[in-house]
Amino acid sequence: MASAKIEAVVRERHRMATCPEWEEEAEQLVYMDIHAGSVCRWDPLSGAVQTVGLRDHVVCVARRRSETYVVAASTCLGILDWTMEQVRWLSQLDRDRPNNRFNVGKVDPARRFVAGSLYTLYTDGSVVRHLDELDISNRLDRSLDQCTSYHVDRLEYTVQAYDDDLPTGDIANPHLLLQLQEGDGMPGGMCVDTEGRLWVACIDRGRVIHLDPKTGTLLQTVDMPVSRVTSCCFGGPHYSDLYVTSASDGLSTEQLCWEPQAGYIFKVLHGEGRSSVPRFPGSFVAGDGPGAS
Repeated sequence: MASAKIEAVVRERHRMATCPEWEEEAEQLVYMDIHAGSVCRWDPLSGAVQTVGLRDHVVCVARRRSETYVVAASTCLGILDWTMEQVRWLSQLDRDRPNNRFNVGKVDPARRFVAGSLYTLYTDGSVVRHLDELDISNRLDRSLDQCTSYHVDRLEYTVQAYDDDLPTGDIANPHLLLQLQEGDGMPGGMCVDTEGRLWVACIDRGRVIHLDPKTGTLLQTVDMPVSRVTSCCFGGPHYSDLYVTSASDGLSTEQLCWEPQAGYIFKVLHGEGRSSVPRFPGSFVAGDGPGAS
């Protein structure tokens, strides 16, 4: 996509940066470096990156309320207190599956946290499982009318859609939106723009693809300066900037020489005026109900 301008905004070699989310009130980008065990916040005005290092292998993060975040690690869900740099764990799942772990999580419009093989952590602290038999579950998002959930299964190289009942959080009727081949890159994180179309990061292929979920048509491709792009989200004052995270882990010494920006965070500026909007009012509020422990 020739009209897209790409700028490296966080020039740090993260091991596995992913799960970016724009915090509207603070006007900053929150993301994870999974392999480093850290949660990061980048301030576009100062350029500073704040980092909280955690002993637990935290793999996704979402804002709960000021200075607190809901996080997932291995098969546990908890609340991170940014100031105290501590996590209070709420629930452990899949106790009979020790090799399982969460790989993604996001807050839905009803202020529930949806994670992993599509578990939902409700505002009363209870947890419900919606799907099973997934390989590597990745980024979740929703249609603009909130009636459809989108989901990536990385090892199957698929982007799926589900009918979504927002009041209950139940999903049903999965159908295939896009089947990628191995040479296309493994689908990773994604987000939705104001036209209801998807932007999907393709790991090891160095690109972000633009997809029409109504037809499954591949509309555009943004070629990135690094191969291991991991996820993306819209942000900035008008939600017109596409932020793209990347990884350096998995690259050889020779490959890192060819990709000096591997692990950086990028901003893509679009000539066509693509943008998103604040997805859902408020933030996740669970953790104080009867299910918390």
